[in-house]
Amino acid sequence: MGNEGSKKGGSAPSAPSGSNSVKQHLERAAKSGVLQLQNNGLKEVPAALLQAREMLRNLDLSHNKLPQIPGFIGQFVALKQLHLDHNRLTFLPDELGNLKKLEILSVRENALQSLPDTLVGCLVLKTVYLSSNHFTHFPLAICDLPKLDTVDLSRNKISGLPADSIERLKAMELNLNQNQLSSLPPELAKCARLKVLRVEENCLNKTDFHEAILADSPISLIAFDGNLFQDKDLQQMAGFEQYQERYTATKKKMF
Repeated sequence: MGNEGSKKGGSAPSAPSGSNSVKQHLERAAKSGVLQLQNNGLKEVPAALLQAREMLRNLDLSHNKLPQIPGFIGQFVALKQLHLDHNRLTFLPDELGNLKKLEILSVRENALQSLPDTLVGCLVLKTVYLSSNHFTHFPLAICDLPKLDTVDLSRNKISGLPADSIERLKAMELNLNQNQLSSLPPELAKCARLKVLRVEENCLNKTDFHEAILADSPISLIAFDGNLFQDKDLQQMAGFEQYQERYTATKKKMF
C-alpha cells in the first residue's frame, strides 16, 4: 500500500524563519555528519537540509511539531540514523525506502497507523522504534527487513499478529508491551532469530502460549506480566519445561 508521502512530500518546502540557526547547524554537520535539530519548534523540514543530503549520517528532528516528512528525505543516501520522535506524524513517505544505509529508525510518540511498503528497501535497517503511536495492526513491512534486530511497538493498540507472515520476521527482540493482544499465532515459533518476546500488559490467556511457542521456538525470554493469568498458570502449560531450559541456559551465558 502506498503512503501519502510521495504525493504530499515530493516537493521541498521553503525554509522557516529560523534559517540562520539551521545554517549554523548545517555548517557543523558538514564536518561531523550529524545534524541535531530537536526542540526547535519546527513545523516543516527546512529545504536547506538538502545541502547536506550526501554527507549526513545522523539526522535528529525529534521534539518538534512536524506533521509530515517530505519526500526529499529519500535523497539523504548516506543516512544511518533517523530520529523523528515526539512529532505529529500520521504517515511516513514512500521515499524512506531509498535510504539503503539506514540502520536506526526512531518514530516514537507520533500518530502513525501504518508504515510504507517501500520500507523493505532499507536493507540494513536493524532497529525500529515505534512505541506510542496509533497502530492497530502489526505493520507487515517489518516482516521483510532482512537485517532487523530490534522492534519496539509497545504502547500501541495492536490486537493480533499476522499468522501468514509473522514467521518471516528476522528480529531478535520484539516488544509488544501495552497493546491489546488477545492471541498469539503458533507461527511465532518459526521466527528463526527471535530470542526475546515482550507482551506485558495485554489481554492474553495462558492458552494463547501455544506449545510450539514454548517448546519449539528459539525464544529464551518471554515477558508476560500484566495479562489474564498468573506465572504458575504458564508453568503448567505443555512446552514450558523446554522454554525454562532455554531461559536458564541464556542466563548462564550472561554470567
